[in-house]
Amino acid sequence: MHKTRFKQAQSLLKEAGKSSKTTEKLKNPKEGKIDSSVYGEILNKIIKTEEFIYSSRPSHHLLQEDAEEFCSNLIDIRNKIDEILAEFGVLEKENVEEEVKRLSERFIFLTTKGNFKKLLTRWGVEPQRIIVAGVPLEAEDMRILNPNIPESAFEPIKKKISHVKNDINRKMNELDAENIIVVVEKDKSGEILAKRAKDIYGAVVIEKDGLKDIDVPEFKQSLEKHLLS
Repeated sequence: MHKTRFKQAQSLLKEAGKSSKTTEKLKNPKEGKIDSSVYGEILNKIIKTEEFIYSSRPSHHLLQEDAEEFCSNLIDIRNKIDEILAEFGVLEKENVEEEVKRLSERFIFLTTKGNFKKLLTRWGVEPQRIIVAGVPLEAEDMRILNPNIPESAFEPIKKKISHVKNDINRKMNELDAENIIVVVEKDKSGEILAKRAKDIYGAVVIEKDGLKDIDVPEFKQSLEKHLLS
C-alpha cells in the first residue's frame, strides 16, 4: 500500500514538473526531516482560510478586505509548503534576496532613515531604487514633529523637500517604476511620511513596529501581498 502511494506521488510530482503553468521544476523527493512547527503553521492557516468558505456562503464572493486577508493566508501557506518541499529536495531552496530584487523592480522605495536604506539593500532591494526622505513631504508637517521649530528653519526644509520630490520623479521615470512603496516604522515621522506619500503619489505602505526585527522572507511576503492588491 505504501509503495503504491509513493509511486502515485512520484507520478504526480513528475506531471507537475512538466506543467506549463509553473516555472518551477519539481524533483523526486529525497530523505529529509519534517519540520513539525512549520507543518502546524500550515494547518492553522488552512483552518483560518476555511472560515471564509463558510462565511461567504452561498456566493463565496469576498469583499476587498476579506479578499486581502484570504489571499494573505494563502501566500503564507504556499511559502510554508515550499519550505517543507525544499527540505525534501522537491524544490530548490530559494534565494530570497534575488526574489526580493525581482519583485522590487516595479517600485521606488521611500523611507525615513539611512539605517532603513541599509536594511532594504540587505534584503535585496537595489540601492538606486531607495530614497531616504529625512523630512516630511509637506513643510507644515514639521510642526507636528517639532511644535517649537523656528520660522527660520522652514526655508532650508522646503528646499530639501523639493530635492526629495524631484528625486522621486526622476527615479520613477528613469527606472520605469509603477508605484512607490513607503517602508517605515510605526512612529510619528513614519506615519506622517506614509500618509503624505499615499495622498500625493498613491503610494502603498509597509509599516512595522521595528524594521530591524523583520527577516528577508517576511519582507518578500509583504511585497507579494502588495503585488496582489
